[in-house]
This record gives sequence, C-alpha cells and structure tokens, in this order.
Amino acid sequence: MKKTNAMRELDKNKIKYEFKEYEVDENDLSAIAVSLKTGEDITKIFKTLVLLNEKREMLVACIPGADNIDLKKLAKVAGCKKVEMLELKELFNMTGYIRGGCSPIGIKKRHQSFIHQSALTKDYIMISAGVRGLQLIIEPDELITYLNMVVGDIIV
Repeated sequence: MKKTNAMRELDKNKIKYEFKEYEVDENDLSAIAVSLKTGEDITKIFKTLVLLNEKREMLVACIPGADNIDLKKLAKVAGCKKVEMLELKELFNMTGYIRGGCSPIGIKKRHQSFIHQSALTKDYIMISAGVRGLQLIIEPDELITYLNMVVGDIIV
C-alpha cells in the first residue's frame, strides 16, 4: 500500500497511528458507510469538514460521523462572525483532497482546526488518511496536540 501525505506527515513527526482499509462505494461516501464497512463504532469515526470564515480563511472541523456541524457554534468557538461550508468544487484546490478522502492532516496550508469534544472520551478515533478507502486510527490527544486543534461543542 502506498502511503498518503497524511501518513508521511505523521511518520515524519513520529506520531503513532494505525490504518484500516475498506471498500469504497462511490455512491455512498458517508461516515456511516465507513462505519458499516470497517465494523467500527460510528461515534469513533470523525468526518473532516472544510469551511470558510467571513475573511475567506479556511477552517477545518472534525466531528462524529453521524452528527452535523453547527455553523453558529463553530463561528463562536472560532471567534468569527460567521462560517460557511466550502463549496465542493473548491475542495481539491484548497486542500489537495477530494470529497470522501479529506484528512485534517496534510492539507496544503496551515489553518485553524477544530474537533468535537466527544473525541476526548474515546481511546482512539478514525479519520480519513487522505484517500477514499483508507482511515487512520489515532489517539485523539495526539491529533489535537499535533494540529493544535480547538476542542469544543460544534455539532447540532
């Protein structure tokens, strides 16, 4: 298996992780599908969302797979007037990743990162490794520290 940018970045920084491969269904790229295909608890699978603030600065938020982001809560935690989801057509140019394979690690430019507080209650979480069909298994504290993530209540 070829390592992804996210994996190489973690290796370079000596951050422990494991990975799990799964079969991709192009018609269902949801975190729930990842949960079913990997046999992992949906509350441990964190999806990566990319947003913009009012200054068009990128924000990255990781939330549990079955939940939805609360834009007002995220804006408040981020100290912004408002945030909005990045348009899908801009995702690759802004991050280097495609839908269903966006990782919070290895994005082209540094950015503010956020994670839902439920991550702190897990011994490990799964996040995209940067390609469809591959998840990283990582301790939440390692991810939070490495990306300097802000932890908060950012879901509906």
